[in-house]
Amino acid sequence: MTSDPPKRSLLADPTYLEIIDKLFACNVGEYISLPQLVVVGDQSSGKSSVLEGLTKLSFPRDSGLCTRFATHIIFRLETHMSKRDIEVSIIPSSDLETADAKKLRAWKRSGAETLEEKDFVHELMGLSSSPNDGKPTFSNSVLRLQISGPEEEHLSVIDVPGIFKNTTTGLTTKNDITMVRNMVLLYMENPRSIMLTVVPANVDIATQEIVELAREYDPIGERTLGILTKPDLVDSGAESRTLSFVQSQMARGKLGWIVMRNLGQQQLGNPQANRDLEEMTFFSKGPWNQLPTGCFGIHALRDRLQELQSSITRREFPVVRNELGKKLASSRDALQSLGKERETAATKANYGSEKAFDDPEMRLATLIVSRNMSFAQDLMARGHKYAFQSGDVSAAAPPDPNTVVQDNGCATTSSFTGNSDEEVQPSVAKGQRKLISSRRTSDCEALQDLLCANEKVEPSVPSGVNDWINDLYSQSKGFEIGTFNHHLLSTLMRRQSAKWTTLVQGYMSDTIVYVHTFLQKALFASCSDNQLSCNIVSLMMDKLIEKYRQAISTSNYLLDIERAGTPMTLNHYLNENLQKNRQKRFQNRVSKKAFVPSAKSDSGVRTATEKLIRLCDLEQQSHMSNSEHTVHDIHDILRAYYKVSCKRFIDNICMQASDHHLITGQRSPFRLFNPTWVIGLSNNDLQRLVGESTATKRRRQQLRKEVQDLGNGRRALMG
Repeated sequence: MTSDPPKRSLLADPTYLEIIDKLFACNVGEYISLPQLVVVGDQSSGKSSVLEGLTKLSFPRDSGLCTRFATHIIFRLETHMSKRDIEVSIIPSSDLETADAKKLRAWKRSGAETLEEKDFVHELMGLSSSPNDGKPTFSNSVLRLQISGPEEEHLSVIDVPGIFKNTTTGLTTKNDITMVRNMVLLYMENPRSIMLTVVPANVDIATQEIVELAREYDPIGERTLGILTKPDLVDSGAESRTLSFVQSQMARGKLGWIVMRNLGQQQLGNPQANRDLEEMTFFSKGPWNQLPTGCFGIHALRDRLQELQSSITRREFPVVRNELGKKLASSRDALQSLGKERETAATKANYGSEKAFDDPEMRLATLIVSRNMSFAQDLMARGHKYAFQSGDVSAAAPPDPNTVVQDNGCATTSSFTGNSDEEVQPSVAKGQRKLISSRRTSDCEALQDLLCANEKVEPSVPSGVNDWINDLYSQSKGFEIGTFNHHLLSTLMRRQSAKWTTLVQGYMSDTIVYVHTFLQKALFASCSDNQLSCNIVSLMMDKLIEKYRQAISTSNYLLDIERAGTPMTLNHYLNENLQKNRQKRFQNRVSKKAFVPSAKSDSGVRTATEKLIRLCDLEQQSHMSNSEHTVHDIHDILRAYYKVSCKRFIDNICMQASDHHLITGQRSPFRLFNPTWVIGLSNNDLQRLVGESTATKRRRQQLRKEVQDLGNGRRALMG
């Protein structure tokens, strides 16, 4: 049975089809799914012959390789034209550089008659033209053929490279196999595409990979039209199996299959061969004449394609229009969220300037004041190696009621935290000798090489200070009479204050962490661009570390003065403290002889009065050697000077090393980020600071192209 003479199909709506094709030309198909007819198949399945039958053009043929890029073929009925015209252009891939894409988009050729030339557009696309030339074999760009003329029908078909499994030395690689497969699957998974699966009739159809893939993406079969090629190669006697397969597919109510007979290899070389006539002659003979009308031949295929394209275009057009509008709005929002482009030095310098100098309320002052107080308490309570003795060394001193135990286990008295001149009680009850940490904060990763380690600080040794002084005094005796070596006080002071270094290092490390954390939080609070904040900190890091080192250097300088320098003070409290210490020692000695005199009031009742002591009892109460007397004097002098030095040192550390160098000073870290610093940045610094990353630039470029393509598509929709 032969097919009816071809009739012009009136099913396709040219307006809708033209709009869809314009959307393809605008690259809208990269962002939303467009209705399309896509020809898929294995390599050498006969796809090129099918396309030749549709276009009346000769497609490139290569025994080792076929189609190397997708080809979008558009047929246009133009009644005003006297003859057919073929316009060739290229739709560049989205992954191309802007310059390359612009070059491809600008290229056009009219009046093409054949596509047989091997190097046709290959050079433009940058594809390989010879084995092992280092260029890619396949391209994601699309070759666009617009065939217009008075005899054409409105139709649009996309041909993609054929799937292959074996590589060709010097021509294709395993990566090419993967690339082509992914390209084909991308077209097949489009829910608005009609898949034209091309399969040779002389193979087991059910086991073909392209058929299995079509079932995977279209299990119902509502968008898969099969095309059987090479029926002339079916073994004699096996034709009935092919005929039965085609008829059974039609009975299932799906799109079914169409059988096509293309020119053979010998006929291709004959310029007189008429492809359509040869096909009609083949199907007019048995057993192929048993095929139902509409299931064989190029004319049946063209009519079916027009019908399918018209149907899917009408159905999906409103949905495509809505999706395009939503996608365009979404892309514009995404582009706007990236902020203004920062390419010039001026835009980089001004970026974020309206936010950079906000003064967010942070609790840095509270943290610093609290740490100052804990540092002072720790140094006064535990800074000395041995607890100082009060009163007569021959008698155990009673517990001092002013002694308190802090949460960190430090025993302190009012002399360390208040205005009283009473000293710390040397004895520490059992269970109160807890270790405290020199640090109150965790390390900052960016400052690990700068900050000191967290160390444990023991409380002062409660007893033995006089024995310790006596040992050092004995080792430094000279020919002094009633005095001691003037270097002894320096040695005692240095050893007694040995824990100052650990406590100061912990205090400075904590303060630096507070300041650095505050700077980071302030930047993040004042600037919504987290990447910008990180870039600012990164760019300022070297100078910040320099400021932190200056503060640490100042603390070490103050430590060296107090601990390694000559003991010196003009503070009158030294003499007052020394006199009080001696008076207290004397009172403790004579208090044993004190008594309360008896007295009577006018009423005859005895009343208590102040304690008295006889003049004769003021004589020396305990006989001490010269060495013991000197040791007591040294102890009292060291005790008085240590107190003055400790208070002076605490003030200097807090005011100079901490406050001046880290917080309020003219060269503190907070003075770094100012308009002068921003203006002084070089172009390279500005690029590092607010210049967009490669990923952001790529994303911005992609979104711009997306907005432009979608905008062009929207204008095409609006006519």
